[in-house]
Amino acid sequence: LIVQQINDMNEELIPKFKNIKNTCKKELSKIRAAHYGEILDGLILAAKQFPDTKGIDEQQQLINLSKDLLKLLLTEFAGESEVKKEIVFLPYKASMWDSLESIWLAANEDKEHCNAYVIPIPYADRKPDQTVAQWHCEANQFPYYVPVLDWRKVDLKKMHPDAIFIHNPYDNCNAVTSVGMQYYSEALKECTDKLIYVPYFVLNDLKPNDLAWEEKVAHFVTVPAVFNADLVVVQSENMRQIYINVLIRHTNQKDRRYWEEHVVGIGSPKYDKLILTKKTDLKIPKEWLKIIQKPDKTWKKIIFYNTGLTSMLQFEGRMIDKIEDIMKTFKKNQDEIALLWRPHPLVPATLVSMLPELHERYMKIVETYKAEGWGIYDDSSELDRAIILSDAYYGDSSSVIALYKTTGKPIMFNNISIFLNETD
Repeated sequence: LIVQQINDMNEELIPKFKNIKNTCKKELSKIRAAHYGEILDGLILAAKQFPDTKGIDEQQQLINLSKDLLKLLLTEFAGESEVKKEIVFLPYKASMWDSLESIWLAANEDKEHCNAYVIPIPYADRKPDQTVAQWHCEANQFPYYVPVLDWRKVDLKKMHPDAIFIHNPYDNCNAVTSVGMQYYSEALKECTDKLIYVPYFVLNDLKPNDLAWEEKVAHFVTVPAVFNADLVVVQSENMRQIYINVLIRHTNQKDRRYWEEHVVGIGSPKYDKLILTKKTDLKIPKEWLKIIQKPDKTWKKIIFYNTGLTSMLQFEGRMIDKIEDIMKTFKKNQDEIALLWRPHPLVPATLVSMLPELHERYMKIVETYKAEGWGIYDDSSELDRAIILSDAYYGDSSSVIALYKTTGKPIMFNNISIFLNETD
């Protein structure tokens, strides 16, 4: 359009040239933006001078000069290599944002080369028959320093960012929750040049080639996001080798080089979050302090009590019995110990979907615990706060253990079999 308007040179072109100049400043490095700025300044000057140029020959010279400058501009734009990368992050649960945050921080700070966008996407709880129970979007639960976009206002196909980061691995393979179909990894790979999957969890970092261990974690590896992503980022080189070994055994792609290029073991942002967060940085709610502090203002010992999904599914009602027993024990010792109960955020939805007969009983325990007020109930998105604030861990064997080990603080496992006097 501008090329056509050059023949009728007038001041209406000036704001268009200025808009292009502003876009260059936003989308290009400073050096390249300055280079294009000089060319655009020449076009702006020509447009300003044209109305005052009386001779036809002089006007034609300005038009020809403008055409040459515009041709140069278009030619260089076509081959421009320093265009900022458009990077999109698609978290679905705010509590899992720590699995992407440090990558986003790096991209967001590199404003010279990146435009980074966080778009919290909707997800649904599922009923036992796998139909939708309820839709959620947790955009308002993200940290204050993370600007988020409304998923309803972003067309990823039109936007087609250079890279999309996801932490949801399951697509339609999760019986408890599901993101919208347009956000399945299979669909997203058509919306970007590079789809990158970062697990929302970390696992015990054992050495590879332990066949029993590798098969135990295989269900974490053989998920749609691993198959569909262009790149999978895992917590360590050991875990990378475990992923590669599992994928060779469980897929038709037996070429080790393929998986070596597909999976990288450069670390998990979940570890970065713990390392970067200091205890003095924590914002502790006033209601928590009332539970933590003794009358003399010293602090009680804080026990991070974690209940996960696996034990609930394995032991069902007996796990509920165990939770009730633990509550009684810690309630008796509340003068010296503050219990910080942080259940897996998907426990209620899991019970509704897979063990509906236990949902009411579990929720009654939760409501009673919260109402009595002698312990902390943490359903926030800040897992790192619970880990850093607490003095010891007690609970299920879960991915949280791998994170907690980095603190060097005591860890005690919740052994349901001992409680039930079982030997299996």
